[in-house]
Amino acid sequence: MENMASGSSQKYTHALNESDNCVKRLGIVVKGIVQGVGFRPFVFQLAKSNRLNGFVTNSSKGVEIELEGSTEHLNRFLADLESKAPPLSQISDVSCSELPLKHESGFNIVETLRGEKPATLISPDIAVCKDCLKELFDPKNRRYHYPFINCTNCGPRYTIIDQMPYDRPYTSMKHFTMCPSCDSEYHDPMNRRFHAQPNACADCGPEIGLYLPDQKQIETPDPIGQARAYLKAGHILAIKGLGGFHLCCDARNEIAVQTLRRRKHREEKPFAIMVRSLETAKRHCTINADEESLLMSKEAPIVLLKKSGETLAPSLAPGNDRLGIMLPYTPLHHLLFEDQMETLVMTSANLSDEPICINNDEAFSRLNGIADFFLIHNREIYLRCDDSVVAHMGGKIRFLRRSRGFVPKPVHVGSTGAPILATGAELKNTVCLLKDDQAFLSQHIGDLVNLEAYEHFQKTIAHFERIFETKPELVVHDLHPNMLSTTWAAEQDVPTLSVQHHHAHLAAVMAEHQLQGPVIGIILDGTGYGTDGSIWGGEILIGTPAEVRRFASFEPIPLPGGDAAIKAPWRTALSYLKQAFDGRLPELDCFEGFDTQPILEMIRHNINCPLTSSAGRLFDAVAIISGGKPQIRYEAQAAIEFMQQCTGLEEPSFDIQIEHASNVKHMMISPIIRSAVKAVQEGASQSVLSNRFHRTLIEMLKTIALKAKQETGIRQVTLSGGVFQNHILFEGLLSALEQSGFEVFTHHQVPTNDGGISLGQTLIGRAFLEGNYKGFAG
Repeated sequence: MENMASGSSQKYTHALNESDNCVKRLGIVVKGIVQGVGFRPFVFQLAKSNRLNGFVTNSSKGVEIELEGSTEHLNRFLADLESKAPPLSQISDVSCSELPLKHESGFNIVETLRGEKPATLISPDIAVCKDCLKELFDPKNRRYHYPFINCTNCGPRYTIIDQMPYDRPYTSMKHFTMCPSCDSEYHDPMNRRFHAQPNACADCGPEIGLYLPDQKQIETPDPIGQARAYLKAGHILAIKGLGGFHLCCDARNEIAVQTLRRRKHREEKPFAIMVRSLETAKRHCTINADEESLLMSKEAPIVLLKKSGETLAPSLAPGNDRLGIMLPYTPLHHLLFEDQMETLVMTSANLSDEPICINNDEAFSRLNGIADFFLIHNREIYLRCDDSVVAHMGGKIRFLRRSRGFVPKPVHVGSTGAPILATGAELKNTVCLLKDDQAFLSQHIGDLVNLEAYEHFQKTIAHFERIFETKPELVVHDLHPNMLSTTWAAEQDVPTLSVQHHHAHLAAVMAEHQLQGPVIGIILDGTGYGTDGSIWGGEILIGTPAEVRRFASFEPIPLPGGDAAIKAPWRTALSYLKQAFDGRLPELDCFEGFDTQPILEMIRHNINCPLTSSAGRLFDAVAIISGGKPQIRYEAQAAIEFMQQCTGLEEPSFDIQIEHASNVKHMMISPIIRSAVKAVQEGASQSVLSNRFHRTLIEMLKTIALKAKQETGIRQVTLSGGVFQNHILFEGLLSALEQSGFEVFTHHQVPTNDGGISLGQTLIGRAFLEGNYKGFAG
């Protein structure tokens, strides 16, 4: 998974001259994720094995090493420093210099040197390792069945740290004093728990308990076993994990799943599930080699997989051909799956649109009426961190949500400058702190639509500034004036910059690939505030982070009721039909049961009908015309279900037309709508319409890209926006563009949806501070 989270780096590769095999002393500084991952004991053992003298310590520069010995042994050390580094470490830079000899003997680990601005990076929370699992299930081991077993190779990191350096007094483990046995391990450089900050056992560490909703503890010698019994009996449990609580029930029990849906107010959106093993996952889904590797990885994300084989509760993912599956990643999870437990719903513990619960009092309050029982512990979670979600598309793994397991690994952007904070988008919000050449993208925060999410947003920013000991010189926010993030930015005593949504999408891809540009950006999503005040979302942009212009967009169509039309896509379809047929609506069954006259009056008199060029709304309109759901229960449901009707791209496209309007070309929607209606009236199935529509978009976008190339000579194309989570459109367009001679760049380190916006905002902010920013033209 490193290729998804790491960028370019510069590492020391020069070997010392061994011709004279003399004794030399080297000073080495290692930067990257090298703190709290067993790096110092690794260096200690490596130095000892090569008969080298000196010391290793943490400092403000990174991990500092001084070595003295023969050039042969020094070269061997340097060769092994990266190739045999601990599994959780990620080296971004190694610098080396020759020092005067000290003629000392022995090698020591020196205590952390507190500096002003630590250069070391923090490891994400990582799945329990094989060594700890072996001990967990060994009856002779003193940590047998201890649900918080960990070592330097696994366990919590990011969610338990309050500030740097990563030492126990600055983590939520400060409340637990180690027993003599744990303390001995902690101070033994040869032990894999040397300086493992969460190190603990049943005698001195966190404890787990089972509770009723009224906070009364259930007296039982085996809280986890009792919780498992309640799950098997069909109950719903709130279970405290690494980055927050999950709501959990038996994924085979249809009544339990339906009950959870009703209580959580989550009517149809798919639930993620956790399964006992890879073999269990293969009984329910088709899994390729890359997906298998992901499931088994130390990051342990939710992986979207194609359904097949044995069925589970029908209401797990209704109307969806995919399941989100993850494997157990904490010791507690593994213990839950004892005694033939096979599959569990594991969904974020919240009501819809609220952030995940992280502390016990909050869980008892917010989850009262949802969970029947609470399996909780007394180790604090300092920061919410949802499960990451990934999917295999276009031959690579792509993020849908980048969070646990990956945050706060940086994206290397290939340039340095003043620190910048970006506040992201309103939906799927993340924030990003750009420090030197490293962009630290936060975990998934969620939709900034309520107080709880806004407080999470603020806490995440404060946490980032604290652990990276950096204050921004510029705050970048979205162009939309009414977002909570815009309001927050205006309240800070720091210069601010407003950035157009789709420009940030373009810049995010350029940041990932360290492109200098200019590029052709094809940006497709649902909503983004345009420079003209309308709702953009089907945009062809040309430019760089410093300067961009709108080359083309989808034909603007009125959106009756604004956001109300997103949840009731039949309104969108009605408006698109009115536009396409000049007010004379064709006879269709899709509006049966709806009073269309008030909506038509809204459109006719332009009452709350902002114009939109949104690709997401185009999908909604065609989905409804073809017979899809007229009202949706979760974001993009109509478009997702329409996509899943697609069986291939061999069908002919609908009519494609591109017109020039002032300075911007319009990819015309009306001919597509008229062609779709004709196909429906001729009896075409929804599958055929989906095939033709996807083919149409691919052909139209390829055509407009070729026009942009013809006018500008640019052959580099970037793809971004939430619509590119549609694997048929994404893979089809990627292939079509490459076959047309384009070099295509896509997201693989951050989400293509709005979760990646903040990365692009920081690059635009850097251009602004450098004096190169010219903004948005057209």
